Amino acid sequence: MSGVWNRAWRCMGTAISFATFGLGGLVIGLVITPMLAVCIRNPQRRQQLARQLIQKAFRCFIGLMQGLGVLDYCLEGRHSLARPGRLVLANHPSLIDVIFLLAHTPNADCIVKGRLADNLFTRGPIRAAGFITNRDPEDLLAAAHNSLAAGNTLILFPEGTRTTPGRPLKFRRGGANIALRTGAPIVPVLIQCIPTTLTKDVPWYHIPATKVHIHLRVLDELPIEPPSAAPTPLQARRLTQELAEFFNRELELLHDERNTTAVA
Repeated sequence: MSGVWNRAWRCMGTAISFATFGLGGLVIGLVITPMLAVCIRNPQRRQQLARQLIQKAFRCFIGLMQGLGVLDYCLEGRHSLARPGRLVLANHPSLIDVIFLLAHTPNADCIVKGRLADNLFTRGPIRAAGFITNRDPEDLLAAAHNSLAAGNTLILFPEGTRTTPGRPLKFRRGGANIALRTGAPIVPVLIQCIPTTLTKDVPWYHIPATKVHIHLRVLDELPIEPPSAAPTPLQARRLTQELAEFFNRELELLHDERNTTAVA
């Protein structure tokens, strides 16, 4: 297939994928969620079933994107995502990287932007799964503590928005605050998206010249040090800086490793 036709096909595949995602969100919100509310009286069991459904739906969605030739992906160290009560921190190079984490993390909870909980296509799944929104910082911390204490795996993108390509990562303090106040071990996940796509302010129809490859690497846990006498805001600022430096360093190593492998 020539380059022009290949790109046109991937554009069509991307359009089909987005349409499928939106339709799936509507079906979950308008059909499945009300059915669960009627059939399952226990709210915790209902939420658990909704999360399992979303996980399976996202796996099917990833399979659809692969089948249409939109992208390929690999996930290293997925066993670490199965450990309960962990705080998963990941960089955020693309709009769709959260789909891969939710698809492969059992009993996953997630902190999402408040506007997504009002979006017509995403509010149904978010509310059914009981995902945490970032509207109120104090409510967020309490909800994160309860989620981790219940044995969920909590996924958070500490940048707060999608990564700007070519620039070092800058983290907000939300992830550090949660880690310090809950004592939950941090599971770092490095995500590379090559070539870049669906970054901030880039519309879906700007299709890269080549097929996208998403590489996720789950690293070893980062234990949280015991609380010190320093004020919590100061500890959070230090930990945020350390985490950002750690991610930038590890992403650079991953980038060099991939380049070396490609040359070899």
